Amino acid sequence: MKNKIYYGDNLDILRNYIETESIDLCYIDPPFNSKRNYNQIYNNVGDEDKASAKAFVDTWTWDDMAIQGLNEILGGTNKNLTAQCADLINGLTSVLGKGSLLAYLVSMTLRIAEIYRVLKPTGSFYLHCDSTAGHYLKLVLDSLFCKRGGVFRNEIVWCYRKWSVTQNQFVSNHDNIFFYTKSDNNIFNTQYLPLSEGTLKRWKGKKQQAVFDSNGKRLASNLAEDSKGVPMFDWWEMSIINPAAKERLGYETQKPEKLLERIINASSNEGDLILDAYCGCGTTVAVAQKLNRKWIGIDITYRSISLILKRLQDNFGYDFTQAIIDKETQQLSSAPVEINGVPKDFASAKALAERIDDRTRKEFEKWIILTYSKNRAIVNETKGGDKGIDGIAYMPDRDDKGEIINKKALFSVKSSKTLTPSMINELNGVVEREGAACGIFLCLYPAPNLVKASKAFGNYHNNLINKDYPKIQVVCVDDIFQGAVMELPNVVHVVKKAEQHGGEQKSLLD
Repeated sequence: MKNKIYYGDNLDILRNYIETESIDLCYIDPPFNSKRNYNQIYNNVGDEDKASAKAFVDTWTWDDMAIQGLNEILGGTNKNLTAQCADLINGLTSVLGKGSLLAYLVSMTLRIAEIYRVLKPTGSFYLHCDSTAGHYLKLVLDSLFCKRGGVFRNEIVWCYRKWSVTQNQFVSNHDNIFFYTKSDNNIFNTQYLPLSEGTLKRWKGKKQQAVFDSNGKRLASNLAEDSKGVPMFDWWEMSIINPAAKERLGYETQKPEKLLERIINASSNEGDLILDAYCGCGTTVAVAQKLNRKWIGIDITYRSISLILKRLQDNFGYDFTQAIIDKETQQLSSAPVEINGVPKDFASAKALAERIDDRTRKEFEKWIILTYSKNRAIVNETKGGDKGIDGIAYMPDRDDKGEIINKKALFSVKSSKTLTPSMINELNGVVEREGAACGIFLCLYPAPNLVKASKAFGNYHNNLINKDYPKIQVVCVDDIFQGAVMELPNVVHVVKKAEQHGGEQKSLLD
């Protein structure tokens, strides 16, 4: 089986593309209902101290989608739900009312039910949350897992240090990870806490009392002889990713690879299939790849999809979407990752542009800007008042004094079928107003009339490399499918390069 990335709503993908009892381990780090916007922080470029754009919005509303979900849960037609789950949500509706928290719980309930379905009988599920809604989520988990033979294993407490100024309460410095298995016969590889050198010296040469696990199984009779250490407990003290760490990509909710290594090593074996249905910046899939597991990642935003693909390329040294040479056979192998849901032709690009769900309203803009720029542009996600700027890329140039500066290339995106030369005039006006170097007009439909009109604005001259580039460019979706990419000099990489994991991975696991 190929490793797979799905771009889209995870509920739809779980229901239509992930087979029943096919997953060995699922870890999710979903939104926490924090009522916050979370950003992707970019490398410092241009005049901005911290250029950023929304990675996702963790604010839920009681809308048509929530109503539809509630009706599905209470209607009794979804066979992946239990009667206890329906009773729970019905009771919470009376207690909480039809608002933000209930909308969040309805969304999570439908997805957890599908995750239960796709887990193998030996499979494990880890749900990462915090105190915002964790107590409600555990009730949902109990109603879906424990009523059908599943087992609640642990509430893992991940403790970390972070500085915060908090009024009238203690600083919250931990997350919770609920660990469930689909049956009592689950995969579990005991993890150990290593003994310190001082402890080993004190125990050296002495016969000690045997160590047992919670089931009374003998683990070791002499800790000095057992280099593994002591069995790991459910309280994990582990640092968050500090801002200067090589691992950090600027994704606000990024989790440490060490955390996922511990989970994946404990609840899966090499070659097993790992699922992350809220993939974010791709920590789960990157660690699964490093640990020689197969994997499936799902995310609803193209920003995450592009970041995951870049991260994999940085981590392992090659483009996972391209065919490669097999070292053993010297034959050309297919690409090690199958990408699903990303536009591959005009029809799928048009479908993306016509989405009406507010969560994915800007997805066409994200996709076309990040694809054309090869992830080297910042997408402007302002709903209104974007001043005609849908994205920005930066490139080095020299000013009149000979000093090196970053100049802007501005993007304008249009998905409408009616395209007039006045739109090109408007983009040129924005370029002039912002003191930018050039403008790139990206459109869904071919626009030969706009291409012709763009020639009237002449060229932008880059003093650093002494070369001319069109001041206004017009690029349509079909151009991109035929291989068109942004061709500007030395464009600044706005996304941090991920740490390399020692070159190519051991196995493609096709």
